[in-house]
Amino acid sequence: MIELIPAIDIIDGKCVRLTQGDYYTKKVYSNDPLEIAKIFEDCGLKRLHVVDLDGAREGRIINYKTLYLLATRTSFVIDFGGGLKSDKDLEIAFENGAQMITGGSVAVKSPVLFESWLLRYGDERIILGADAKDEKIAVGGWQESTTKDLIPFIEDYHQCGVKKVICTDIGRDGTLQGPSTDLYVKIRQTIPDMYLIASGGISAIKDLETLDSAGIPAVIFGKAFYEGRITATDLKKLNC
Repeated sequence: MIELIPAIDIIDGKCVRLTQGDYYTKKVYSNDPLEIAKIFEDCGLKRLHVVDLDGAREGRIINYKTLYLLATRTSFVIDFGGGLKSDKDLEIAFENGAQMITGGSVAVKSPVLFESWLLRYGDERIILGADAKDEKIAVGGWQESTTKDLIPFIEDYHQCGVKKVICTDIGRDGTLQGPSTDLYVKIRQTIPDMYLIASGGISAIKDLETLDSAGIPAVIFGKAFYEGRITATDLKKLNC
């Protein structure tokens, strides 16, 4: 059964969503992220993906108080990302309740630092963030493109000991156009023992079922829920 991981993206302490990483498309869905998290918790979900979008843009952790609230008032295992660029950022994230962190930009720009985190905290707590458009890695809250090819990037870090990767197709994220299933299958075929968490484009419950049938271990979803295309009832049924 595919692992269902809801996403809560934070700007100014509020639950928001962007389209294709564009901050100008920001839509606020709730002023109370904890209220949203409680809905997911009531559905029986165990994992929560929290993104500090302010942090991603500024290059330092910012919404740690919201992280602390979510961590102390729910039972979720939380993975946290956005703006983690230093040892201090990581310490703040873990001190405020993150059990795992996702490193994307830092893995591209400061690989020695990212690898030191992997050695220090272990492969269960450090997740690779591989965000890409047209199979090229993007960084800095998706505001900056690179020439790095997606699958070789993941392969290189797998050889360094990374066991979990969140792969987001930026072109699909927030569009409700369906996930890049073929891309995720290709990654699984290339690196079969990597725990692949698919992200981007989920539009309905059928997309979750399609990824499950394709053998994808886990999926992050957000906008489809916030827009009412996936309901709490759907999640409870699928999570049985």
